[in-house]
Amino acid sequence: VQLQASGGGLVQAGGSLRLSCTASGRTFNVYTTGWFRQAQGKEREFVATISWSGQNTRYADSVTGRFTISRTNDKNTVYLQMNSLKPEDTAVYFCTGYAKPYTVPTRPIEYDYWGQETQVTVSS
Repeated sequence: VQLQASGGGLVQAGGSLRLSCTASGRTFNVYTTGWFRQAQGKEREFVATISWSGQNTRYADSVTGRFTISRTNDKNTVYLQMNSLKPEDTAVYFCTGYAKPYTVPTRPIEYDYWGQETQVTVSS
C-alpha cells in the first residue's frame, strides 16, 4: 500500500489548508486512515483519524473544532480540512493507514502504513 500526501504549503495565521491522502496499491488493506504531525525538535503527535466507514473519528484536543477529517465515497482519499490555522500547527504532516476497519487508534506505533510527509507552515 502506498499513501501519497499533498496539499501542504505556507499560509498566514487564521488561514486554511486542505491536506489530501490518496491510497494506491492494495488499498483494500487500508481501513482507518490518520494524520500525524511532527514539528521541528518535537515528537510525532496524533492529529486526527477516521475509520473505513467514516462513522468513527478522533481528534487531538489541540485541533478539535478547527480541523475536520473526511473521506471520499470510493474510500481511497482522505482529507484533512484545517481552518483557523495557528503558528503552532507548523509541522510536517504524515498520512497513515491502519489495517483494521473499525477502530481509530491514536498512537503512531499502531499504524501499519506511512506515507511521505507534506510540510505545513503557518506564519504569524
